[in-house]
Formats: sequence, structure tokens, C-alpha cells
Amino acid sequence: MVLDNLGDALKGVFKKITGSVFISERLIDEIVREIQRALLSADVNVKLVFDLSKQIKKRALDEKHPAGVTPKEYVVKIVYEELVNFFGKEKKGIEIKKGEQFRIMMVGLFGAGKTTTIGKLAKYYSNRGNKVAVVGLDVHRPAAHLQLKQIADGLKIDSYVDAKEKNPVKLYKKFEKDLKKYDLVIVDTAGRDALSDDLVKEISDVGKIVNPNETLLVISADIGQAASKQAEMFHDACGVTGVVVSKLDGTAKGGGSLSACAVTGAPIKFIGIGERPEDIEVFNPEGFVGRLLGLGDLEALLEKAKGLVDEGKAEEMSRKMLEGDFNLIDLQEQMQAMKKMGPLNKIAEMIPGMGGMKIPKEMLEGQDDKMDSWKFIMDSCTKEELEHPELIGRDRIERIAKGSGRDIADIRILLKQYKQSKKLMKMMKGQDPAKLMKKMGGQKFKFK
Repeated sequence: MVLDNLGDALKGVFKKITGSVFISERLIDEIVREIQRALLSADVNVKLVFDLSKQIKKRALDEKHPAGVTPKEYVVKIVYEELVNFFGKEKKGIEIKKGEQFRIMMVGLFGAGKTTTIGKLAKYYSNRGNKVAVVGLDVHRPAAHLQLKQIADGLKIDSYVDAKEKNPVKLYKKFEKDLKKYDLVIVDTAGRDALSDDLVKEISDVGKIVNPNETLLVISADIGQAASKQAEMFHDACGVTGVVVSKLDGTAKGGGSLSACAVTGAPIKFIGIGERPEDIEVFNPEGFVGRLLGLGDLEALLEKAKGLVDEGKAEEMSRKMLEGDFNLIDLQEQMQAMKKMGPLNKIAEMIPGMGGMKIPKEMLEGQDDKMDSWKFIMDSCTKEELEHPELIGRDRIERIAKGSGRDIADIRILLKQYKQSKKLMKMMKGQDPAKLMKKMGGQKFKFK
């Protein structure tokens, strides 16, 4: 999970609040101290941490909880709201309108993951029905054009690069006519070890000819609090309109980079949460904090599904499941859809309730392997068996095991999983969602 340690610490704060008999000043002091420890461990600036904790304490002690909300729920609401404000308050994604070409210019220092991020953004917008092209204007780094072309080819995205031309302005002019047919053009620019005068001039010259709708700065999460200085320098030099924080999954300093960028006035628009092309998200402070606290982020889950899962199929699958008309073909389609969306441990943290459950990482990681194994098993079943799994008896299990190269135990586990899923669907059929949550032990916090 993104920022595992910070998330675990903040979940502990929530448990302390919800497990208390009543809210006292002593409890508020303990909560504030734990929030401070959690944020400082995530490399967040000391002054920002103390400003935040002071605001949480003031609101928790001074504000009266409204009718219909318990004191515990209201303190949870205050912590949630202040953390959301702390990480940027509002979602600041980029919307591409049909019929109007949109241009994004990418800037950043060496090693930030700029070229990889370009590939992720290209895939993200391509999956949403946009015709996308990438342009390589990094004329300094050896093989920069090859890396960009390689990434683009792998994603089946058009790329425009030329190793011979060493003037980025001339290079862009060379491709300008060809680029008119695209909905979105993403431009890669040169990086440096530091923001020097010649780099500022080059980015400025490129910016004039590209005339981008957005200039995005890519910052690596592992630089922590230093993100603030980089964001300010680039903002002053070339009018950065937004930040992409990359490599957020692999560092404990992510809290520092996220909070540092948020206070510079250059909003975080995307976060990179893994190595795969799909591992990029619009940064939504509400959903991000929800995930840290184990409350899930359904909006991000639905956003991730866009372009990867066929809408018509998804609706049909949902209808069949809620009606209890659920067979192995449906389970297979459900598994394929989940595989497209990424590793199960990353999906689990977006589902309300699951992020707060202590599910061992090995169990979730093992589930991905299990799903691969189940695919082989289902490929060895007949159409009749997939449609009517209750027909699969001992003889058929032995035949399927031989055909799939799996153990008999693996097939029995799959059938058990299917029966459990069907039982759950029957239980959900016709149920009121609120009552169902209560039956399953869910807890509802009133954040709105």
C-alpha cells in the first residue's frame, strides 16, 4: 500500500477514538501526539505537523458536535477533514475535452521518472478514448528518445522522436503538422542534475513554441521535504501548473513530498503508485486520506476501472450477481476484470472496510497467483460445467485436474470459492445496503 507505515499509524489513531468510552482532553492530547509521530515518521515538515495538530486539538475541544452525530464520530470527522486539507483539500485532475487539442509539457530533474510518467499519462488518457501522441524533446540525455519510443511502442501510442536534431524548438516544429490530428500531445523536455540558467531558458523557449495547456513537474517522492524547494524553483522558472509525485509506493518519505508540494500552491494532479503503466492516479486528497485510514476510495476504484472494464459487461455482471444468477463464467470474467485493474492488494485498499482489515500481505499476493491457477482450471472446463458448476463431481474434477495440470485440491478450492461467492450474492439480493453493512459489522462515519 501507498505509505504503509503512515496508514497503519493513522488507523491506530482512529481505533483509539472509536474504542474510547468518552472524549476527554487527555484523549485528544494522546491522539494529537500519535498523529504528530505518524507524520514526522513520514518525513513531513515539523512546522506543518505542529500547525495541523494545533488545528485538530482546537476544533476537537471547541466545536460542539451536531445533533445525530456522537462526540466520537465528530472527532473522527475533524481528524479526517484536517488531514484532507493538509494534503491539498481538492482533487485537481486534468480533463481533456473532445474536439480541442490539449498539450501537456513535462519538466523535472534527472531521476524523477519523467519519461516513465509520460508513458503512464499516455496510457491513462488513451484508455479514456483519447488519441494520444508523445513527443521527445530531451536532446541532451543519451538514448532519451529511444526510451520514450520504447515505452510508447509497448503501449501502442504514437511517438515523435529524432536522434539527429539537437535543437528542441526546431524538433517540435518538424512534427507540428503531424501532431494536429491528436486529442492529447505530451511533450518530454530535458532534465538536469539541478535547475540551471540554460535549462530555464531551454524550457522557456520550448514552452513558447508548444504553448501547453498544462506544465507538469515530475517529482520523486523519495526526496521528501526537498520537494517544496524544487516545486517553487520550477514554478518560478516556467510557470508549473501542477505536480506529479512519482515513486510513491517505494518510500517512507512520501508524506513529506505530498505535504511539501501542497503548500507551495502548485497542486498535485497525479501520483505514481507502482512500476506498471497503469499505476498512476489522479490525486484526490479525500480518497487518499480515506485509504490511509482504511475507509477505502471507491472513486479511485471506479476511475481505475474506466477504459479497462467494458461498461456494458460490468453492468450485466452486476445485475446477474445481485439476482443470484452467478456461475463460473461470471467468476472468470470478474477475475479477468480485477487482473486488468492491478494487484489485488492495491485494489483491496480502495474497497471501504477492506483497507482497515488486517489482511496479511502474503495472503493477498498469493491470491493473485491463485487467480492465475484458477484461469487454467476454468479453461479446462466444458461450457456446460462453467454454466452449471454443480455438475462438477469427483470424475470431472480428476479430468479437469489432468487437463489443467493442477492438483485436485486446487479445483476443490475454486469450487468452494464459487459457492461462497454465490452465497454472498444471495445474501445481498434485495437487501438494503445500509442494513447489509450493519449485518456484516460495518461502521459508518458521517463525514458529510
